[in-house]
Amino acid sequence: MTVLVTEATGTTGRRIADLLETAGADVRRAARSSSPGFDWLDPATHDAAFEGAESLYLLPPPATPDPAPVLAPVLERAVRRGLRRVVLLSAAAVERGTPGLGAVQDLVLGTVPEPSVLRPSWFTQNLLGDHLTARGLRAGEVVTATGDGRVPFVDAGDIAAVAAALLLDPAPPEPDVVVTGPAALSYDDVCAVWTEVTGRTARHRPVTVSAMTARLVADGMPADYAAVLAGLDGLIAAGSQARTSDAVLRLTGRAPHSVRDVLREACPVRS
Repeated sequence: MTVLVTEATGTTGRRIADLLETAGADVRRAARSSSPGFDWLDPATHDAAFEGAESLYLLPPPATPDPAPVLAPVLERAVRRGLRRVVLLSAAAVERGTPGLGAVQDLVLGTVPEPSVLRPSWFTQNLLGDHLTARGLRAGEVVTATGDGRVPFVDAGDIAAVAAALLLDPAPPEPDVVVTGPAALSYDDVCAVWTEVTGRTARHRPVTVSAMTARLVADGMPADYAAVLAGLDGLIAAGSQARTSDAVLRLTGRAPHSVRDVLREACPVRS
């Protein structure tokens, strides 16, 4: 089996490519920085990437507000040339038919013979690295518009393991898979776990959705995208993202990693 992995240098893509290669699949890693490079917005890069590919791990082009029209002709041509299975990375908060990723879900489900939409909750890795939340934790204060709403944060490694299982299963994959961590946590809970693991105190300061939008814009985010992300905080505050799923255990045979697990592995031992 030849599997094309897009954004193969990214958070999930590189993990998935490694898992697939370990399982013996023929993996084609595609990214703008790969050789040859791959770019959804550059048709000249498409044929070489999709040549002989039977399966695809699909990340839509980043920073593209309406990616479906960009993806549609590429997927339609690839299906005519033998592409059968696509695992699309979407998000738990995105429903079919909504603008942006929701339209991409409709496209994949309506175009590909064996589609699967992977809808993870918030990445635990957003608590690390250069993400605004991660910077807030390190500085001692996380600001969100989530109130006391809860999120079942999910490890990127668990997302990758589920995606690899869906790509490798001989049977057609499940069309809609919500992937979460083992427990839904508020940001107060996250700060408590961070403090316990690292020994560095952090607290959560709730703000309004409009204030969160302004904060994201001030951090350099485009205003329309900032409004979308702050609006998702509002959904969390209303309780819409608190449910957990059994997808990791059911599809990989092991329990998902908790926020504590990921932080313990990634952060320095408390002194």
